[in-house]
Amino acid sequence: MERSYTMVSIPAGHIELRDDRIKATWTTEVNAFLLAPVPVTNALYFSVVQKAAGPSDHPEAPVVNVSWNDAISFCNLLSQQAGLTECYSISEDGERVGWNEEADGYRLPTEAEWQYACKAGTGGYRYGELDEIAWYEGNAEGTAHAVGQKQPNAWGLYDMLGNVWEWCWDLYDVNVYGSYRIFRGGSWAEEARGCGATCRRRSHPTFRIDDLGFRLARGACKIQKNPLY
Repeated sequence: MERSYTMVSIPAGHIELRDDRIKATWTTEVNAFLLAPVPVTNALYFSVVQKAAGPSDHPEAPVVNVSWNDAISFCNLLSQQAGLTECYSISEDGERVGWNEEADGYRLPTEAEWQYACKAGTGGYRYGELDEIAWYEGNAEGTAHAVGQKQPNAWGLYDMLGNVWEWCWDLYDVNVYGSYRIFRGGSWAEEARGCGATCRRRSHPTFRIDDLGFRLARGACKIQKNPLY
């Protein structure tokens, strides 16, 4: 039986991405897709992986200390439990991950999808006043907070900025950084300047830290690689 999990319908459109490191921009088309209104919580994560949460893990706070590999595995496991087709094929050594775009299961958003959904039709660096929409270094008091406590963007998405960084599907720059994957959005530990729709960070797919989590996506997507790499 399919597990009930609320998702927000994101309309098709396009988004301009940029890489400040090499001072370049490019435009990407985004197909309609579904995106979770909040990051994956401790309650959801540990119920799916069937492990006990730590004593300090608030059930409604975003799960953290999860690697990109952990997030990919979680997406497949949740898809299995929901009776959906897994999006990802993972090699035995875990070094190679493929994406079946025809699958109807849960997955990570691409960075184009993430940024497009974050901006929700707005044109600025943020979709609202930072203190009203995000937990960041200036107001978080050194910790993540329960999801959905700040104001959402125009499409009903919460915590797109601040609270925790969110893994995306994409490789950053294979020629320079190899297997490093992108994460977006800023966090409770980040300065204000790092909490914006176009801020890009990257790390190895095994990287874990206490202000990095992820958000679930579903639906149609044609993978579009960064044309600069």
